[in-house]
Amino acid sequence: MNREYKRINQEWLDNKSKEDGINALGHGVFYQVLKHGDPSSDTPSPRSIITVHYTGWTIDGKKFDGSRGETPPAIRLSDLIDGWKIALQQMHIGDQWEIYIPSELGYGKFSQPGIPGNSTLIFEIELLAIG
Repeated sequence: MNREYKRINQEWLDNKSKEDGINALGHGVFYQVLKHGDPSSDTPSPRSIITVHYTGWTIDGKKFDGSRGETPPAIRLSDLIDGWKIALQQMHIGDQWEIYIPSELGYGKFSQPGIPGNSTLIFEIELLAIG
């Protein structure tokens, strides 16, 4: 089951990466711009504290986490999964992206609440502030 689940998730990501409007960031992370922010604003560094709104899903559409409707969290970028680090260092304040993270840059083979091991992760992230 686990090997098959991993294959299905990788196949989904491979197909998603070929869709119109999907951009590559490297390391297997892809994104789609939902809203452009201020291109003259700074981008976060690994030590930055970022304030974001986000929602996370698995490829079957199951939401596993999110901050919409709540106070947006302020988090040190270096404390987040690698896929977030890769994407957010390219984002400007006000950018809203949907990012697609291969399991190796998410939680890998380890399950998390609501997230089976080897899951491709989908996040909608809006960068609100950099501290």
